[in-house]
Amino acid sequence: APGLGATRPEALHHGWGTFTALTARLDRHRATGRLRHLTGHQVWAVTRTGEDWTLHALTGPDGDDGAAPRARRLVLATGAVERQLPFPGWTLPGVVGAAGAQAMLKSGLVLPGRRVVVAGSGPLLQAVALSLARAGARVPALVEAADYGAYARAPLTLAANPGRLAEGVRHRAGLARYGVRMLTHRAVTAVHGTERVEGVTVSRIDRAWRPVPGSGRRIDCDALAVGHGLVPQLDVALGLGCATRTGTDGSAVLEVDARLRTTVPGVWAAGETGGVGGVQLALAEGELAALSVIADARGGRVPARAGALRRRRSRMRGFAGLMGAVHRPGPAWTGWLDPDTEVCRCEEVTVGTVRTAVAELGAGDTRTAKLLTRAGMGWCQGRTCGFAVRALTAPPDADALPDRRPLACPVPLAALARAARDEGE
Repeated sequence: APGLGATRPEALHHGWGTFTALTARLDRHRATGRLRHLTGHQVWAVTRTGEDWTLHALTGPDGDDGAAPRARRLVLATGAVERQLPFPGWTLPGVVGAAGAQAMLKSGLVLPGRRVVVAGSGPLLQAVALSLARAGARVPALVEAADYGAYARAPLTLAANPGRLAEGVRHRAGLARYGVRMLTHRAVTAVHGTERVEGVTVSRIDRAWRPVPGSGRRIDCDALAVGHGLVPQLDVALGLGCATRTGTDGSAVLEVDARLRTTVPGVWAAGETGGVGGVQLALAEGELAALSVIADARGGRVPARAGALRRRRSRMRGFAGLMGAVHRPGPAWTGWLDPDTEVCRCEEVTVGTVRTAVAELGAGDTRTAKLLTRAGMGWCQGRTCGFAVRALTAPPDADALPDRRPLACPVPLAALARAARDEGE
């Protein structure tokens, strides 16, 4: 922190005032004794116990302890994770996720490097690059794969969301003020270095995200913050059997109705689980889900103010759908991979190994590829490499079929034994 000269670290957080206001309201409700606030609980599974849901959670600093609170109704707001596309050199020290770089800065006041290239696709990159520049990093380039001009082809959606348009203008102005070059229709197709990042190759790509031969140019840097959008974190929902659909960005999202009810009775979903759309959309859906749950519990109608929330949600969901379509990874992005590129970092499985399994052994999906190559069999269970392995094994137009995992996170055997014992009592 002293190295960054941070005197107001809260200024690094977007919407800090909204957060503090919500926290104050939550504290007031806790003081009444009507709300039980459990922090430090990581839910790894949800099961039915009679008419209730039992939430199996890990607690304690190392996740060695457990808890199993129950609820009659359940709202899933599990957020999103960063989508990563592999490329030669992406395992070198100094390559970090774009969202991870922002988290490092916000939570620890740590920069990933002093000269940082930001790359990938999605509006988050602009916020990350601006945050890094404000904190003192030199950002020689922001490399965006998509075409921002595509937003202009949906003028009604833009007009209905003037706040998002204004936010984009502010970000672009800030980037210009710090001398950050924004390169569109381009991607980082290789990282160079021995012990850590020393530079990246930036190549022009076509609409399908296929690298244009001979277009590669090197940019020297000591860190790369890269991410290709955020995707819903659905492990708990999939374990419950909630239905999904393919979102405009190609990821799986939860299927919900106008009241944010999932296809499983007694389970609602809000925020990024229905498709990534930003904090304001998440706030609106959280309130709408709460009103829907209250109406269900009381056997009455949803309050009148829910109508305004639905209209607000519809407007913002429209922009979220546009954003997903604009920044959806092109089908030919695998063209920047070489056979020696690791696609599964946990098990060190290369692109060449997966392609051989497809061509010679008939692997046509991620599950078969996992059995034949061990891709996705490591600590993260395919959460990092799943999208890439699917792109290498399935047809480009295949629907997103998320992997259903019985456990939403790594769980100690003692916790499993404890849960089995509790279920039997």
